[in-house]
Amino acid sequence: MRFSRLLVPTTKETPNDATLASHIFLIRGGFIQSVGGSGLYNFLPLGKKVLDRVRGVVKEELDNAGCQEVSLSFVTPASLWEESGRYEKYGKELLRFKDRKDNEFVLGPTHEEMMVNLVRQSVKSYKQLPLNLYQINLKFRDEIRPRFGLMRGREFLMKDGYSFHTDEADMKREFNLMEETYKKIFTRLGLEFRVVEADSGAIGGSGSKEFMVLADSGEDTIVVCDGCDYGANIEAAVRQEKQCDAPAPQLGSEKVHTPDASTMEELASFFNVDPFYLVKTVAMRALYDEGKSQIVLFALRGSDELQEVKACNAVDANELVEVSEEELEAAGLVPGFMAPFDTPKEVRVVVDTTLKGATHLICGANEKGYHTTGNTIEGDFAYHDIVAVQEGDACAKCGGTLRYTKGIEAGHIFQLGTRYSEPLGCTFLDENGKAKPMVMGTYGIGVSRLLAAIIEQHHDEKGCIWTKESAPFDLYIMVSNIKDEAQLALGEEVYEALQSAGIDVLFDDRKDRFGAKMKDYELIGIPHAVIIGKKLSDGLVEFVTREGMVKEEVPSEEIVSFIRERLC
Repeated sequence: MRFSRLLVPTTKETPNDATLASHIFLIRGGFIQSVGGSGLYNFLPLGKKVLDRVRGVVKEELDNAGCQEVSLSFVTPASLWEESGRYEKYGKELLRFKDRKDNEFVLGPTHEEMMVNLVRQSVKSYKQLPLNLYQINLKFRDEIRPRFGLMRGREFLMKDGYSFHTDEADMKREFNLMEETYKKIFTRLGLEFRVVEADSGAIGGSGSKEFMVLADSGEDTIVVCDGCDYGANIEAAVRQEKQCDAPAPQLGSEKVHTPDASTMEELASFFNVDPFYLVKTVAMRALYDEGKSQIVLFALRGSDELQEVKACNAVDANELVEVSEEELEAAGLVPGFMAPFDTPKEVRVVVDTTLKGATHLICGANEKGYHTTGNTIEGDFAYHDIVAVQEGDACAKCGGTLRYTKGIEAGHIFQLGTRYSEPLGCTFLDENGKAKPMVMGTYGIGVSRLLAAIIEQHHDEKGCIWTKESAPFDLYIMVSNIKDEAQLALGEEVYEALQSAGIDVLFDDRKDRFGAKMKDYELIGIPHAVIIGKKLSDGLVEFVTREGMVKEEVPSEEIVSFIRERLC
């Protein structure tokens, strides 16, 4: 491609709403164009080339793994989401609308229902299973605050795949295959990533893993171990059970007047004990479908913090929200002095698993100004892991030290089981002619988000540095002075020879100044360049590697063979 014919509206100005490097450079480099500042983007020729190359890597590895590509309707009948039970549960990010006949539809942020509908109409026998179908298609999520460019837009290109099996063992086999396939995809794209345990969220299922591209700008906090390969999203991280070196309070079972101790810090000071031996009781309101809600008390050690996603999952709620003191009092609870014992019957109680069987505890007395000592947690409570893992905690896998880092979620795979096949009636006949629900897995990759993730890891202060498999072109050829006949002639010769060799080349044949061309090259970030300039009179040209802007002098008559050897 000749630069003079390419639509590349590069700019020096940083967009007002852009804070991340990827957002800044993708806009400034003319890869994408914002549509009304509403989280929607046009892909211009350079951006579309990168998108297609990334998409090609994803497709090639999936096809090699035996997956089959389909293309599902972007518009989904709302009735399918009602069948699965997700129509209300998904929330306001699901864009709902009616057509002229008052039929209800949604713009799919994900396509479990649509793919199950396809398979239930097409697959009837165990002989047709297993099956792994995928699409790389547009999705829409009505983000309340779209930001960070392609990182969190409303419309995005996503690969979503779905596998169907006769039993759980075969589903787990495919799940493991997809994990290895995804590793190949991210490795080919030149990304540093970590596979982490994750929360399944609105997709559901019993187990999931996220593929996190490591970047300081990532929105997600992930927990990693310095001693092994353990990693987990903060919402799903686990740890070894904590121990406390401080002595337990040797207090009998009594009610103590504590008028000025309603926080963990005040209580620990009052009793001169480690917060490990205090019971923290956190009240939240759990929201469910059809406007239903319930106050829930979450009990955990005073030295721990509540992890709200874990807590939400523990009560199978759509969302947890804060409860006012007035609401608590109306429910018969005493703010600042609550306990998991003797609660009103309409209040639900969840206790962290580390408290089960714990003794010598101090907690609220359900009476203003009082706490009780000498408590033991036992009996018929609902026990769940509801604590947030902290930096410095011990790894449950190897005992190493856990720490936080930041990541960009670029892929997510789920073990769904029969979460969708049962309510949607997606069944097969087994060897005995008995109908059974198909066991499913689902596998997603944010294809357009990958463009942003690549630049977040690969850029400098001058612009993008695309990796080999993602770059819009393999090589950039610059003629420093287009009026110099020798420079132009060599540029044309190298351009034609490399194109014939199957190397995708951008030939900068513009009449602009050398400095302007170089700034565009640095901004666009093609991995390698050939600069044909003044040194041609000495029989030399420059070969430039964008990473680090490393320059090598090469004899002009050898440049084609040099490039073919270096790039092919």
